[in-house]
Amino acid sequence: SGSGSNPFQHLEKSAVLQEARIFNETPINPRRCLHILTKILYLLNQGEHFGTTEATEAFFAMTRLFQSNDQTLRRMCYLTIKEMANISEDVIIVTSSLTKDMTGKEDVYRGPAIRALCRITDGTMLQAIERYMKQAIVDKVPSVSSSALVSSLHMMKISYDVVKRWINEAQEAASSDNIMVQYHALGLLYHLRRNDRLAVSKMLNKFTKSGLKSQFAYCMLIRIASKLLKESDEG
Repeated sequence: SGSGSNPFQHLEKSAVLQEARIFNETPINPRRCLHILTKILYLLNQGEHFGTTEATEAFFAMTRLFQSNDQTLRRMCYLTIKEMANISEDVIIVTSSLTKDMTGKEDVYRGPAIRALCRITDGTMLQAIERYMKQAIVDKVPSVSSSALVSSLHMMKISYDVVKRWINEAQEAASSDNIMVQYHALGLLYHLRRNDRLAVSKMLNKFTKSGLKSQFAYCMLIRIASKLLKESDEG
């Protein structure tokens, strides 16, 4: 049989959590830590139940890995944070590390750090990162801008009123030369205005006249126009 094809097939959660203690060792061994994070992600994605206490302990130990400069390990940390955000307590402890990465000089970290930060942010924290989010939306690096725009869409569920204050930045991003940034900006603008038919209509007119560089944004514009026409017919 193909039982030998999956090296993680017989993983036991307790053994993996025991292994995770090496996160506290000095110096950090990026390769070993990466392997253990992969195991944790595998178990989570297989539907393995992690209790709040054991998840929080693993999460807390993982925060030490931010001391390593290994790029692959750091990106795996972001992924694990996103997966464990809903089952761990005190996830707020990684906020300062993520904010530091989000505003740092390493572009390869900034986008993923924004996405991870937004997964652990609640209504009380949102205002604390608002300034950084507004800056990130209009960032010249497309991956950073796109990450901030998509994360803003998700955060509308937490606090629509706060995200609505970022509309000027979203409008600036909508004039980007980058096709994905323009597409994501248009998506955010639409969702911020979707309950105001007049505002949606004005937005359609504006972009139809000024033109768009992104074929994805054009597709979205067609969908918005179609929805508006359908609502007009029904109304």
